[in-house]
Amino acid sequence: MAKIKKVVITAFGDESKLAVVGGDIAAPGNGEVQIQVEYTIVAGSDVNMRRGTYPLQRKPPLTPGYSIVGKVLSNGPGSTHFSVGDRVACLSKYDGQAELINQPERYLVAVPEGLDPKLAVALVLDWVTAYQMLHHVAHVKSGQRIFVHGLSGGVGGALLALARVGGAEVWGTASPTKHPALRALGAVPFDYSNKQWIGEAQTRGGVDAVFDALGYQSFDESYSILRRGGILVGYGMNLPDLTKSHRSPQLPVLLKLFARNLAFWSGKRTTFFGLRRSSKNYIPDLEQLFDLLLSNKIAVPIKATFKLDDIQAAHREYASSQGTGTIIIEVQT
Repeated sequence: MAKIKKVVITAFGDESKLAVVGGDIAAPGNGEVQIQVEYTIVAGSDVNMRRGTYPLQRKPPLTPGYSIVGKVLSNGPGSTHFSVGDRVACLSKYDGQAELINQPERYLVAVPEGLDPKLAVALVLDWVTAYQMLHHVAHVKSGQRIFVHGLSGGVGGALLALARVGGAEVWGTASPTKHPALRALGAVPFDYSNKQWIGEAQTRGGVDAVFDALGYQSFDESYSILRRGGILVGYGMNLPDLTKSHRSPQLPVLLKLFARNLAFWSGKRTTFFGLRRSSKNYIPDLEQLFDLLLSNKIAVPIKATFKLDDIQAAHREYASSQGTGTIIIEVQT
């Protein structure tokens, strides 16, 4: 057993339910690798877990942390692919906000030499989510137009960057203070607090794909701006966690989304996306993103960086309207 410091959600609720405590971690088991965590992030999934609204989640006390980058400290029996000191990334789902973590070797991805680990950790969850929704779900092509709710968030910003790399036109919503920066990145931004974007998109002939992380209330509006052949991709359902409002049960939300497919004559489709590290595409997609970052074809914005001890402040920052990009947690650097 080794002594570690880690974040614990002590009970479901607001940021006060987060604590940084001491704990123990066992040696890695069969097929596992123990990693000294350098960086993790605070994402919508972590906030949902804190509030107790993440689907099929563990009960408290639990340690969140959906993605990590760190260095191999030791290998468990049967683990031979990585050497001690190798830098790796992992979609961990739980336990990433801790000094050490044990993870199955088969889910680890080597971080290339020369890649900033602080930027690499932002790719593991948010950017792979965006990449897979664009290329494996919506199959967005050059010349098409997409609409993104929350262009300034971690996934929203990644959708913008990756779609522009692929030659697509990007519209979306964001706080007005962020519009100049988003225009500079090639987006057509709209104020999220009004519905001007609906009429504008319909007047311009609609869009080929909408990426909607808000949920139940916005699905009808998103569907209304799709052109024939378009697709609405729901994910995240983070609006209640951004506004600290009541979260609807997930089943009715999904039923509402998928019920739209019964109108097959419309030529429109809907689906819901959830990232899985066991997917055959996960590792090659993350490796592709590492290559894009190394070759300067994408830039990864960082909204804020916090130490592990400041985890409550990091969660408060997630719900703030300041800045764009991913919230990084420095664990051991």
